[in-house]
Amino acid sequence: MTVQLRTLVDVARRHAAQQPEAVAIICEGRRVDYATLHRVSNQVARGLQAAGLRPGDRVAYLGKESEHFYDLLFGAAKIGVVFVPINWRLAAGEVEHILRDSGAALLFVDADSTPVAEKLAPELPMLRQAVALDADGVARAGFAAWASAQPDANVLAKVTSDTPLAQMYTSGTTGLPKGVVLAHRSFFAVRDGLASENLDWLDLRESDVSLLCNGGFHIGGLSWAAMGFAAGATNVLMREFNTAGAVELIRSLRVTTILAVPSMLRLLLAEPGVTKADFASLRKIVYGSAPISTALLARCIEGFGCEFAQIYGLTETGNSAVCLPPADHTPDGGKMQSAGLPYPGFEVKIVDDKGDPLPAGEVGEVWLRSPGVMVEYWNLPEATAKTLVDGWVVTGDAGLLDEDGYLYIRDRIKDMIIVSGENVYPVEVENVISRHPLVAESAVVGVPDERWGEAVYAFVVPVEGQQLTERDLALHLRGQLAGFKQPLHYEFIDRVPRNPSGKILRRELRERFWQGHDRRVS
Repeated sequence: MTVQLRTLVDVARRHAAQQPEAVAIICEGRRVDYATLHRVSNQVARGLQAAGLRPGDRVAYLGKESEHFYDLLFGAAKIGVVFVPINWRLAAGEVEHILRDSGAALLFVDADSTPVAEKLAPELPMLRQAVALDADGVARAGFAAWASAQPDANVLAKVTSDTPLAQMYTSGTTGLPKGVVLAHRSFFAVRDGLASENLDWLDLRESDVSLLCNGGFHIGGLSWAAMGFAAGATNVLMREFNTAGAVELIRSLRVTTILAVPSMLRLLLAEPGVTKADFASLRKIVYGSAPISTALLARCIEGFGCEFAQIYGLTETGNSAVCLPPADHTPDGGKMQSAGLPYPGFEVKIVDDKGDPLPAGEVGEVWLRSPGVMVEYWNLPEATAKTLVDGWVVTGDAGLLDEDGYLYIRDRIKDMIIVSGENVYPVEVENVISRHPLVAESAVVGVPDERWGEAVYAFVVPVEGQQLTERDLALHLRGQLAGFKQPLHYEFIDRVPRNPSGKILRRELRERFWQGHDRRVS
């Protein structure tokens, strides 16, 4: 791996020059080599400039995975325009907030999300244009035609490792997603840290065929893709994850490495007719967003027959900051309940409620320091100051360090729920539930779920004397929240427990569901 690569601009130019015919992307049978990725992203850069975008402006993408996502990412990077990927699963109101908050001047949208874009366009006067994406790569009145009309000569712009590259939106405890601004350095920090001590925890190689099970609108997916491109590997995209399709891609393309969440691994092993031979090409699986149970790990080791690495971090840290290396992945190993060790050049500390460090073995709040740390929360200086303290990211997670420096996550101070790798904050869901005229108040928690890791569970207090059903609430939430944020379970109660200051006692509500679990995360 070439350590002197510092930006995605360097990556595109280097591989186009040194291995132009090597395959960079495979998506639904379409193959894009590194020379084409470089050429088309040059055209994208020119097209963005022609549309009036300048360094620091925002361009948004709303759609499922495709080669165009990365054409846009690299094209925007080449002229210092910040790329804003939007989760296509979000409801229209959530998409509107991101477009309005980011101030995106241009939106690229696929066919599935076009109705949402058309609905929102009249409400977003700052949006100059929406360009349709060509799902099949055919040149017509859409992305391909738009890009091909531009010259493909290199664009000369000043782009450094500190230049903002992407603005990733995370759910917020206030109910509104925050834009996390990440510079190019965020996507090279892990690679450089591991290379500095010649560690192979995450060792993407030029010869790898890497399957991206997580979408690029997630920090994990985007970071993994960036590492794959930096290595000169072949990156295999799925428009959206489905088990049968993933098994077929692994088998037919001889996939060597995967990034996934544990629930995806469980589904792959449970796919009807699948055998260990289907996964014979795999050499390493990297998973994150949720811990893996010892029982599932044992099944994965047997079923996949390859190495595993766990990653832990936040969007604010520029993706992962901690890794449980392959050597520690044994079902009877003493470190399997841990999240792992910080990468070289990264730091972890546990602090008390005053911010003072705690000794090994004591539970407190997890703080992380990373060379890839975010630039800021977009237009939120106060929130930035609360999360970034003297270079440390305040995670909101509760955990401890053992005597060997391994991090163990025990709970979530900020109450976040993770549903199959998707982040959900209770307040987001509660805000929408409370708009129902028959709801007096509500409280949302995460409960263990065998299929998804966690599920959203809503406690609802009906207006006195009124009849309210689960069906009423499900119909009310439809179209207002992404599917993964909607409760799988409802429970009607007389009152929501609160402390003297009025804060919901979520731990009290969750307690019965997590009995028998060592960690209050799934």
